[in-house]
Amino acid sequence: MPETAGIPDFNSPVAEHARKDFLLLDADMTVAEAVDRIRREGIGERVIYFFAIDADKRLVGVLPTRRLLTSPLDTPLREIMVRRVIAIPASASVLDACEFFVLYKFFAFPVVDEHRHVVGVIDASLFAEEILQAGESEDRHRPAAPVRDDVFEILGFHLEQIRGASPWRVFRFRFPWLMVTVTAGTICAILAGAFEATLARSLVVAFFLTMVLGLNESVSAQSMSVTIQMLRSAPVTWGWFATALRREFTTAALIGLACGSIVAGIVLFWRHDVRAAFAIGGSIALSLITACLFGLGVPSLLHRFKLDPKIAAGPLTLALADVFALLLYFTTAHLVLR
Repeated sequence: MPETAGIPDFNSPVAEHARKDFLLLDADMTVAEAVDRIRREGIGERVIYFFAIDADKRLVGVLPTRRLLTSPLDTPLREIMVRRVIAIPASASVLDACEFFVLYKFFAFPVVDEHRHVVGVIDASLFAEEILQAGESEDRHRPAAPVRDDVFEILGFHLEQIRGASPWRVFRFRFPWLMVTVTAGTICAILAGAFEATLARSLVVAFFLTMVLGLNESVSAQSMSVTIQMLRSAPVTWGWFATALRREFTTAALIGLACGSIVAGIVLFWRHDVRAAFAIGGSIALSLITACLFGLGVPSLLHRFKLDPKIAAGPLTLALADVFALLLYFTTAHLVLR
């Protein structure tokens, strides 16, 4: 860990601060083989987790020390490792890495490249040491309290925000994004007015309007939440996006077909109207697919442009999902029921 003369550069790549004296275990090993290797090669003083790799040296699991010590010696590591590993991309900054510690509450994270090869390990003590070094260095020139303020500001946590911001400050922070929702609501109202004749011809279309909007908002919110979690542990590349898009599209198609079929069955059983059932069920299926895609695309795009997806993605994703849901819903109803 390089020592800094002043406040550490939290925008520097986290890979530069990662420890290199880590031990990787083959996932095909047994517990006995793993323990023997650990004893033979040593683990240093700070190892908290052991990380498992496959034949291609890619990260495939994490082994908590307790499981390794308490499992039978002939147990394969694949059976006791945790397969869902939260890893920090090598391209992430130190500031990004700090978010991982705050969000997941783990004591250490592996740092991986684009091929999931482990290039280092970051643990919480290293960040604590760096911040303390910064404070000691700056303490020679100014009081300690401003030093702590500067460190927290670099980390993105202003002390006045932690203690509690004023209502006006919170308003200025949140209100602009809520205007996106107001704009989307206005567009939806205009769309409803444009298809007023369609609604007058078939009241059943109006009956299910609330369900359509509710389903789309729920699905887009689910997809958005999953995407934001993935963005914390994977670099946003075209390859990653293409893989995520294929997976999300398949999931969206299944969700859309399932929900659309159920709602179509409800309409058919209740109103005995085949065309209305087809229009409502089909439009729900299509709109849920777009909702899932917006839930993936909007946070990914914001993250790509270095914007905070946690704050901005919600209003934007829900607004787009609502507008496109109503557009598909009214257009399908107009074409099928005219």
